[in-house]
Amino acid sequence: MRRATARGFTLVEVLVALVIVAVGMAALLASMGSSADTASYLRDKTFAQWIGLNQLASVRLAGQLPSTGKTDGELDYAGRHWSWQQEVTQLDFPGMLRVDVRVQQTESGSKPKDGQWLATVTGVLGDALAPPSEGSLYPDYQVPTTPGAPGTTPAAPGTTPAAPSGGIGASGPAPAPAPAPGSTP
Repeated sequence: MRRATARGFTLVEVLVALVIVAVGMAALLASMGSSADTASYLRDKTFAQWIGLNQLASVRLAGQLPSTGKTDGELDYAGRHWSWQQEVTQLDFPGMLRVDVRVQQTESGSKPKDGQWLATVTGVLGDALAPPSEGSLYPDYQVPTTPGAPGTTPAAPGTTPAAPSGGIGASGPAPAPAPAPGSTP
């Protein structure tokens, strides 16, 4: 009589396979958790940079130079509470100031912790720049003094203004397009 041969896996082989799958799943979950933590950190860092850039823009748009020293502030942004610290220092160049804005996420009413800033934004302000003017950097362009299309030269009284031709710096009419290859002119 012939003995039937057993087919399939032994208990030891099944347990080894389960251990391999469990180790692989643990590594996959750890990797996914690390990716989620990184995404959360980058989101918070982006918000902190936006807050710092907004504060720097507010200082620039104030119309006057800030006084040197430190200023603190708080705000709620993107469903979180943030603290910022602005430090204004004098540069070696007269009339120029350096503005550093540091931002971190805090609990409402708590003080920011030194050394745990999430983002720092730096800008330079000064009064050593030329005042704004209506002049142009382009010598062929004249700023219109009467209402009209941008880039037009004001016409003399009693005449019709000419349409702009060729763009800034162009002289004379625009050249005619070249004929297509194989066509007769």
